[in-house]
Amino acid sequence: MDSAEELVAMVADCRVAERRIAIMGHGSKPRRVAWGHETGVEELSTRAHSGILEYRPEELVITAQSGTPLAELADAVAAQGQLLPFDPPRFGGEGTLGGAIASGLSGPARPWRGSIHDAVLGVELINGLGERLRFGGSVMKNVAGYDVSRLVVGSLGSLGVVLSASVRVLPAPAAEETVCTRCSASEADVRVRCWARRPLPITGTCYVDGTLSIRLSGGPAAIEPAKVDIAVDESGDAGIWEAVRDRAHPFFGRNDVITRLSLPRGARFDDDDALIEWGGTQAWIAGEPRSLAANVYAETFRRDGDGWTTSRPPVDGTVAKYVERVRHAFDPDGVFVGAGSG
Repeated sequence: MDSAEELVAMVADCRVAERRIAIMGHGSKPRRVAWGHETGVEELSTRAHSGILEYRPEELVITAQSGTPLAELADAVAAQGQLLPFDPPRFGGEGTLGGAIASGLSGPARPWRGSIHDAVLGVELINGLGERLRFGGSVMKNVAGYDVSRLVVGSLGSLGVVLSASVRVLPAPAAEETVCTRCSASEADVRVRCWARRPLPITGTCYVDGTLSIRLSGGPAAIEPAKVDIAVDESGDAGIWEAVRDRAHPFFGRNDVITRLSLPRGARFDDDDALIEWGGTQAWIAGEPRSLAANVYAETFRRDGDGWTTSRPPVDGTVAKYVERVRHAFDPDGVFVGAGSG
């Protein structure tokens, strides 16, 4: 269903009435990863603005409206032997394309298949003036100059209402297998760092509760030699990737306060009590961080009923200045509450 004109009218009306807008898709992330909606604002739902507009499997591109469920997109591309490379979190089977773009979240394969930022080719959105704007396109090479469409990724609804987006897809692997081994976090760190320098068909690593899980993707002719090469052949739980992606793993259920750490590639991290993924570049720890290196980004989540609220470190002053300039260009009257969800 195309609800674009209704959404444009709502933004225009709220601007005239000086009301603020909180953008909502399926509402999955306020329950799972709450971005902190303000009170006293009007909710704008993209849920009815749903549907696949165009899918060209031969060109590895799909275009859909923002309220389209991620599950619907995944099923559509799977029927053609393809997948969404950024594997966005669905949080209980919900979540929309617009919410995935606004939050900028990617799944366990992010270091190997790329992030949602890498996959977005073009977007159409409504800015704070009630105007429909289109950036990028629906082909792999479509931008001469600054790629504004990717600026929307991770903007949390602060730049406008995403109406539709074109994203890149990839062929699904012929086979996939999860193997695991018991070891310490320090041993896991050394092994993962070593594997990163070699041409192995790894598309996921996760260390938690004394076990290192590895996902291998490709043809049988690639997977079997890889198991010998990494010296790991014990069968693992293939469900761990979905559980970690959607924050449904027991690790997230037994802590009321957790912190997500974004680590530089190659950094050493050997906390046996942590959940470590993304080839060692993302880690989750219980509680608040005790001490951090200057180049480590930390975001703390606190359980709030059935969901989570989050606190982020302040943005560097220079960066904040440019962020505010961009936001003002898209939304000069401050119509949007920067807390996109869905």
